Amino acid sequence: MTTTRLKSNDTAADTAEKLVIYQVFTRLFGNTNTTNKPWGTIEENGAGKFSDFSEKALDEISALGANWIWYTGVPHHASVTDYSAYGIAGDDPDVVKGRAGSPYAVRDYYNVDPDLANDPASRLEEFEALISRTHAAGLKVMIDIVPNHVARQYYSVVRPQSSFGARDDTSVTYSKNNNFYYIPGEPFEVPDFTPATKPLGGASHPLADGHFDESPARWTGNGSRNAKPDVNDWYETVKINYGVTPSGDHEFPDVPEELRFAPAQAHYQYWSDKVVPDSWVKFKDITQYWLDKGVDGFRYDMAEMVPVAFWSYLNSHIKHTSADAVLLAEVYQPALYRDYLQLGKMDYLYDKVDFYDSLKDVMQNNGDVAKLADIQEQYGDIRRHLLHFLENHDEQRIASPEFAGNAESGKPALVVSALISESPVLIYFGQENGEDGSEVAGFGQPSRTSIFDYIGVPAHQRWMNNGKFDGGQSTGAEQALRDYYKTVLNIAASTPAVISGNYQSLHQSLKVNGQLSDAKVFAFARWNNDDILISVSNFYSEKEVLAELDLSELPAEFSDLRELEDKLTGARVKSEVKDGKRSISFKLTPNQSVILTM
Repeated sequence: MTTTRLKSNDTAADTAEKLVIYQVFTRLFGNTNTTNKPWGTIEENGAGKFSDFSEKALDEISALGANWIWYTGVPHHASVTDYSAYGIAGDDPDVVKGRAGSPYAVRDYYNVDPDLANDPASRLEEFEALISRTHAAGLKVMIDIVPNHVARQYYSVVRPQSSFGARDDTSVTYSKNNNFYYIPGEPFEVPDFTPATKPLGGASHPLADGHFDESPARWTGNGSRNAKPDVNDWYETVKINYGVTPSGDHEFPDVPEELRFAPAQAHYQYWSDKVVPDSWVKFKDITQYWLDKGVDGFRYDMAEMVPVAFWSYLNSHIKHTSADAVLLAEVYQPALYRDYLQLGKMDYLYDKVDFYDSLKDVMQNNGDVAKLADIQEQYGDIRRHLLHFLENHDEQRIASPEFAGNAESGKPALVVSALISESPVLIYFGQENGEDGSEVAGFGQPSRTSIFDYIGVPAHQRWMNNGKFDGGQSTGAEQALRDYYKTVLNIAASTPAVISGNYQSLHQSLKVNGQLSDAKVFAFARWNNDDILISVSNFYSEKEVLAELDLSELPAEFSDLRELEDKLTGARVKSEVKDGKRSISFKLTPNQSVILTM
C-alpha cells in the first residue's frame, strides 16, 4: 500500500486551481478548408486565423475544463509562402520543412506568423486582440519559446539590432558572446535529400535548387558540426551558443547549489551583478517583450539542450516581472528533472519518458499498469510539477492505427492522467473529438497531425461546424467522446481531492475477477479532508471485468463508506461487509472507468 501525503510546507496544498492546458496548433484550429491536397498551398488548403478564436470558440474551450490555452506556432517562423508584398523576405525551400514550415524554426521573435492574420501587415495587433479575447474568456495565454535554435534565415524586422548573429565574429568557431557556432572556411551545403524528404515534395520553386547561401556554415540545431548536415538532422535550424565551448566548458557563472530550493527572487538577485553571454540577454529581452504584450506563460522547446544556469537567469527575470507566469519545459531525461525544476526554476516539465510512455504501452497491450504506481512513488517529491498528456503535436494521435486505432482506448488513460496527481494535464485540440491524424499533408508521415504543412483536421472541423463551434457536424461517437472529456476535465479542474489531495495506489489491493494486481486494471484514491475520490479504470478494450475493493486497505477516511456515486454515470455503488471487512464491487465494461465519490 503506497500513500503519499503532501508536506505541510508544500505550496501545492494551497493551490486553488489545477492547470488544464488546451494546446491548439494555431494555424490549423480555425481552418474550415477540407481540400487536404498533399503539399498544398495556403490558397489550396487554407489556414486558420487568430480571428477564428471567437468568443464562442473560447467559451467552448473553457467549458471543456481548460483554464489555459497554449497557442502553438505563434512566433514568426520560416515558410515557403510568399509574403514579399509585406516586406517579408522569402525563405529558401531547401532549408524549410514542409510548405508552411516548422513553428520551431523561428525567424523573428518580435513578430507573429503572417499566416495567422487576416491582414499580415497588422498581424501583431491581431494577436494582441486575441490575447485580450482569451483573457476575457477567463483563460490564460501560453506561447512557445525555442531557446536551443532558430531558423537559418533568422532576422528581426521589428528589432534588427536584436537579431541573433548580427554582431558575431564569424572568423572563429566559438566566442562567448557569439550567438552561433561557426565552421570557418566552409560554406553550408544542403543535405542529400531522399525522395520522401525533397523540398516541396519535388515541386518546382525558383529557390529549390539544392543550394542555400551561408558562409561560413554554422552548427545545426541538433548539434551537428558538419557543414553538410544529414537529412535527419535539424538542418533547417542553427544552434544557439550559450557560452558553452565546443569542448563543453562553461564560460558563465553556474547557479550555486545553495539556491536549489530558493525562491525565484533569490535567483534574480544572484544574477543581478553577473556578466552573462549575449544569447542569454537576447532571450531575456524576448520573453519580457511578450510578457509586456499580455502573454501569461511560456512553453520551452527542448529545454535540456540549454544549460540549467541559463534557465535560472531567464526564469527568475520572468518571475520578477510576473510572479504568476507559468513556465513549462520539454525535458526528456528523468535524471535531470530535479535540476531543471529546482535550480532552473521551471514550474512544470513533461512527464513523457515515464508516465506517457508507460500509459501508451498499456493502451497498446504492451505494458503493466503497475508501472504507473511505481512512477508516482518515484516522483513523489516533484509529481505535481510533471505535466501529463496523451497527445500533443509531437506524438501520435490516439485514434491513429499506429497508436491505439480507436479513440475509446484513450478514455481510461484520460481518467488516470487527469486525476492521479495535482500535476497539470494537457489536451491537444481534436483529441477530444477522436481525430486520427491520417491526413497525408506533405512533409512527414501520418498519425501525427502535420505541423509542417497547410492541412485540415477533419474530426475537429466537424465539431467546429464552419465556425459555429457547436459540434453540428460531429458524429454521435464524436459528440459522446467530447462530452466524456468535458466531464473528466471539469472534475480534474474543480475537485479539491484532485487539485491538492493526498494519493494512494490501490493497484495491489484491487481484486479483478477474483485475482489481485491485474495488469490492465488500475485503481487509486485521492482525498482532501472530507473530499474523497476513488478511481478504477479498465484498460481492456474487449473484456468486461468484475472489480472488488477492500475499503479496509484505505486510510481511515474511507473505512466506513456506505454508498458511493460514480461521477461519470451517476450510478450508485453500495458497500457491503464480508468476513468482517467492508468492500465495494462493480463491473467495468471495456475501456470503462469509475470515479467514485461520497
